Amino acid sequence: MVHDNQLEKSNKFLRIRSVHGRNISVVREVYRRENVPCQSPLCLSDCQNSTGDGGLSLLPADVNHYLIPDCQVAREFLEVLENPVVTGIIFLQTVVHSVQHEGSKRLYNRLRNLVKDKRKASIIFHNEFQKYAYCEREEGETLCDWQTRSTYAAAEWYFHHLATQKPIIMVTLNKQAIEKYENKTLNVFVLSLEEYLRKFWQSHIPEVMELYESLTASLETKVKEKDYKGYLPLDILESGVKSGRFVQGHINVNRNNAGQEAFVRQKRSGSTVEDDRDILIHGMPARNRAVHGDLVVVEVLPRSEWRGRSSVIKESQEGQGEGDEEDGATDENVMPTGRVVGILQRNWREYVASFASDEQVSEKGGKVLVIPWDYRIPKIRISTRQVEKLKDQRIVVRIDSWEIDSQYPNGHFVKTLGPIEDLEAEISAILLENTIHVSAFSEAQMKELPVDTPDNPWCIEEAELNKRRDLRSSHLIFSIDPKGCEDVDDTLSVRELANGNLELGVHIADVTHFVKPDSLTDMEAKSRSTTVYLADRRYDMLPGILSANLCSLISGVDRYAMSVIWELDKNFEVVDVWYGKTIIRSSYKLFYEMAQAMHDGISLTEIVKNVPELQNMLQEETEKRVEELRCAVTLLMRVARCLKARRVSGGALELESVEVQVQLTETKSVEDLNPKDHLEIHDTIAECMIFANHWVAKKIVEVFPNQALLRHHPLPKSEQFENLKNCAKSKGFDVKTFSNKALAETLDRCVDSKDPVINKILRMLATQAMSVASYFSTGSLPRDQYFHYGLALDYYTHFTSPIRRYADVLVHRQLMAAVLAEGSEGLPGNQELDELSEHINHQHRAAQNAQRDSQELFQYLYFKQKDLNNECCRADAIIFQIRANGLMVFVPRYGIRAPVYLRNKDGQVLYVQESGQSEWTGGSITKSEGSVSVNSLVGSMTFTLLDHITVKIIPNSSRAHASSLKLELISTEGYALDQDIPTTEKMSKNQKQAIIQEVRAVAEEKRTQSSSEDQGHQFHSLKAEFGQTPESESLYSLFESFKEMAKKPIS
Repeated sequence: MVHDNQLEKSNKFLRIRSVHGRNISVVREVYRRENVPCQSPLCLSDCQNSTGDGGLSLLPADVNHYLIPDCQVAREFLEVLENPVVTGIIFLQTVVHSVQHEGSKRLYNRLRNLVKDKRKASIIFHNEFQKYAYCEREEGETLCDWQTRSTYAAAEWYFHHLATQKPIIMVTLNKQAIEKYENKTLNVFVLSLEEYLRKFWQSHIPEVMELYESLTASLETKVKEKDYKGYLPLDILESGVKSGRFVQGHINVNRNNAGQEAFVRQKRSGSTVEDDRDILIHGMPARNRAVHGDLVVVEVLPRSEWRGRSSVIKESQEGQGEGDEEDGATDENVMPTGRVVGILQRNWREYVASFASDEQVSEKGGKVLVIPWDYRIPKIRISTRQVEKLKDQRIVVRIDSWEIDSQYPNGHFVKTLGPIEDLEAEISAILLENTIHVSAFSEAQMKELPVDTPDNPWCIEEAELNKRRDLRSSHLIFSIDPKGCEDVDDTLSVRELANGNLELGVHIADVTHFVKPDSLTDMEAKSRSTTVYLADRRYDMLPGILSANLCSLISGVDRYAMSVIWELDKNFEVVDVWYGKTIIRSSYKLFYEMAQAMHDGISLTEIVKNVPELQNMLQEETEKRVEELRCAVTLLMRVARCLKARRVSGGALELESVEVQVQLTETKSVEDLNPKDHLEIHDTIAECMIFANHWVAKKIVEVFPNQALLRHHPLPKSEQFENLKNCAKSKGFDVKTFSNKALAETLDRCVDSKDPVINKILRMLATQAMSVASYFSTGSLPRDQYFHYGLALDYYTHFTSPIRRYADVLVHRQLMAAVLAEGSEGLPGNQELDELSEHINHQHRAAQNAQRDSQELFQYLYFKQKDLNNECCRADAIIFQIRANGLMVFVPRYGIRAPVYLRNKDGQVLYVQESGQSEWTGGSITKSEGSVSVNSLVGSMTFTLLDHITVKIIPNSSRAHASSLKLELISTEGYALDQDIPTTEKMSKNQKQAIIQEVRAVAEEKRTQSSSEDQGHQFHSLKAEFGQTPESESLYSLFESFKEMAKKPIS
């Protein structure tokens, strides 16, 4: 060993596995020193502990102990350590290397992410570089023994380094290590993981023991049932992808035919048009243990083995089917077909699941199959002895492995969410299935934020007043939002200038003033990325003090804003544009319907009644202000019309999407389901926001050409338009799809004077054919790919909603850096921004899916309480797709898309008589391009695309999956009541026979009843045996008392 001042050099001999799977020997030089940062605020030595930009996290000072897991605990029970309550964890360098080389890449990334999350206050300590914490491996010593000895030595060093201020607990699964080290050093504890969890955390997080036991059982489980093919070595997979022999992509399982169909989107460039199509993976053997979302490598089969996707509508079942079934595909619709030969990255996560019904549960040796809530996930085998306790619960499980000789993956039980069909349990299931985590904002995050109370009101800072443009007295600023909106992101202003030009202003909440980069609030907002809106609630991206108060541009109060102000000539062309920080005071908080009514000429009395800011004024002043506001709204709508017309002439699409609004009573019960009416004022506000987003995008791209955050809407794939073309053709229309301009112009001509809903349906189908828009960093795409197809803009970003979208927060920071010419220092670079974009895109899709799932849940709850003979359960439906065994229809009244079956599982076909009576009988179905005929023993029926039919809406309860609605054909004619009554009147309250039973109230009543059951005379004995540990006997409480004693001065 060579000594060089304070450094000690030695050689480390390693035998590691290369990326190609080969074992190689490596010699590395290691330099050890004394001053390796310990990252504890209790440090009394000269450690160079640092935080801030690029700095390391610090361990917390207010915990009663620090925790050091050994290698095996970190590899096999990391999920336990990921619990947000468990903080102050020290991961040794030795442990991290073990996870990296003996675990998996996914596990290693999870550990790194745990440490990066400052809310966990956990660190990696480089014990192998610390001169006195490191242990040389002795001759003949096993790797496991050396790792255990190194872990204890580092724990001992840490305890003495902090001058015995903080107890250290080492957790291990090694019983010999516990016997050897448990009494060696006072206040350096060596505990088994089970003992540690029972003594410290069982009373605080009771589910932690269930998770521990489930993980333990899972590690012991290995089942042999069915063979799959082995995966090819990594080096062969990589070379095959590079040469074009294999294709790499994420596997996407068809939700409606999960047992048979999955698809992989090809990523090869420079290929033929045919090569750009998705690859079909047909059947479970070809899927080869890949799970929805995995990054896989696929071998494309010879053309003679290609198949077509199924044209059969699959009926939902409890768990997916395993058997093959003819799918009715023809030679004309065959597509590239392949099989999975390797998996590059698993996408396993937590899954909501439930047990099959009692007669189907087969329990053997504690092993049982559970059915995931998501149809796309196969059944999972877990080990549990709590089947009776959990059989009627929504539970959470994780997949641990899927052996080559096992028909199903092995997993473990994590926790329970609550009873099946309990409202809160179902909402929790929706959030978890969409990987949305919505825990309360922490106390540390709240401490970062300003205070606004009656005793300590928030006010404008003098320093900010000097740096910002003050618009409070010079501009009439107002907001137009949905009724009840609290998080007002945007306000508007419009006025005539002295030179005859117009000035248009868009003023957005200045969230970045309160949310500084790398603060706890910023990290939480980045993690959430978006506010999540469900049918009956929302989960904010930012704490309420910001989202509903200091950043909300409500009327009558001073607020910080980021403004874009244009000067427009008489033709509404931009003469000049100004970007900057402002101080505003919104004069009016309008809702959409009132703003539209003001433009349409509503009376003064009605305006004053609905605009609180105009009340309690003298008549003359009221009239003056109403006229001023009405003129501003009218002028704004005129400007927006011109801006929109200009975009539409350039090829912008006007698409249709039906969003159903769930109306709730004060007690949160479902009262009504209404399609949201579309008003011109909606277009006005949207156009102003699009205009601002476009101009901000131009500015940040100009200054930061390689690291600006933009939004890209790619060209749709041509085959996605086939259904749209077929529907239009059935009515004699010809839809052109070779460009966005051609599509927009032909959609405008697809008008049926006898059936106004046809154009809306075609626009809805065009929306479904679109590719998904996403965020990206400009350094990651060629410049000719920056465009937004749907809006017909060359540059586009999101700037106007920073309260509810983290992408807008990033854009605000980029805009101010561009305006102030501060350079890119402090902004994320291209690679970091690209990774952040992927995260934001994922969270946005998750939020949209959760919103859709919650609306479907409340639709089910609405109809569940209705008598099936009630008028509201009958509705007009429009056929938009024809399948081999049924129809896909759209119900405009409720915004429902669902199948109508014409043939059942027994092969019988449906015939509906004129009286409305339907029966299943023998017969056949003949399908053509635009129609389908049912020929039964009773009679025949023919259905054509865009025909109207009448359906009955029936709630379809599911034990394993999300409950849904089922449509049943009751007439081949449209429902006259729906067709005659305008949309705004269809769902009026006087058409309803009764309000639905109070869903939340009933759920709360059930919980109250279950929690207040009398335990009888055995209550005290049950509590003694199963209750929480008394505080006086809890190790956690004991350590807390040590911490309090340490704070007291020595007398």
